Amino acid sequence: MSERKVLNKYYPPDFDPSKIPKLKLPKDRQYVVRLMAPFNMRCKTCGEYIYKGKKFNARKETVQNEQYLGLPIFRFYIKCTRCLAEITFKTDPENTDYAMEHGATRNFQAEKLIEEEEKRFQKEREDEELNNPMKVLENRTKDSKMEMDILENLQELKELNQRQANVDFESMIGVYRETEEEMKRREVEEDERQIRRYCYL
Repeated sequence: MSERKVLNKYYPPDFDPSKIPKLKLPKDRQYVVRLMAPFNMRCKTCGEYIYKGKKFNARKETVQNEQYLGLPIFRFYIKCTRCLAEITFKTDPENTDYAMEHGATRNFQAEKLIEEEEKRFQKEREDEELNNPMKVLENRTKDSKMEMDILENLQELKELNQRQANVDFESMIGVYRETEEEMKRREVEEDERQIRRYCYL
């Protein structure tokens, strides 16, 4: 019985693979791919909001003469859902993100801006420390003072928690058990009274 899915094909004995013509495809060839919007954006022509995760049939091309550490950078062309204006963005492997090119503006970049600000501040501080040895000493004293303040605040919080946590759980459980036993005893006595009352009737 023959296989349902054939894994190997028949090649005749006179088969010559060099005679098969090779396709000459252009380097900047565009493919149609299905993708989701990688970030929230707003169209510049009509003001339509395009949220992250909206699906598009996009054209994809490899950006010529642009690479990052040997990785190719891809450009995507999408159309606005309302006015059909063209929006383009490309991959940004350096920041593991996407970069907006034209046709729309990117929204809600607060987290990214904060990270960039922190990196810039750190870089400025390192450059300053390289040139000025006194600045290194000042920064170290500031850091150590900040650490001491944080430790003091932690110690105060621990003391506050200990003051509030001066509760004896064993005695609380004992009191609870006593009250529970007292309630059971009362219920039994009440039942006995009811039984006696009905017996005399």
